[in-house]
Amino acid sequence: MATVTSTTVVTIPRLPAITAGGGRCSVELSTLPRRRVSTTAFSTSFRQISESPRRSSSFQIKASSSEETSVDAGELFEDLKGKWDAVENKSTVILYGGGAIVAIWVSSILVGAINSVPLLPKIMELVGLGYTGWFVYRYLLFKSSRKELATDIESLKKKIAGTE
Repeated sequence: MATVTSTTVVTIPRLPAITAGGGRCSVELSTLPRRRVSTTAFSTSFRQISESPRRSSSFQIKASSSEETSVDAGELFEDLKGKWDAVENKSTVILYGGGAIVAIWVSSILVGAINSVPLLPKIMELVGLGYTGWFVYRYLLFKSSRKELATDIESLKKKIAGTE
């Protein structure tokens, strides 16, 4: 199992002095006084941050991967090619795929048009909130209704997979 560790140091740049002149009003944002930092002080403080277990936990990102989960691109393409070759009616699949892309495009245009009408987005948010409340009450609040929802989902998965 390989482990990758990375340490990130976040620095915030100083604001430059800005003078907004316009005749009557002048506003000045001053900068913070400059600190003299030597390279040895920086490397020492960086080493302290990276070696300190308490401080470095908020700055470390650990990622691990195993050889079992790695995906080979050639193997993936061979698998997809095998599945594509197994499809009998390729024109129907292409037609459905194109139709799905067009449907997503049209729905995006429709949502943009609805969003541009005043008050309509807020009404749609209320409708969505109401439906979410109803769904939680109907399917998630009680144990028997959660079991019913799980049964419905399993039935739907079997229908889609074609095992039913």
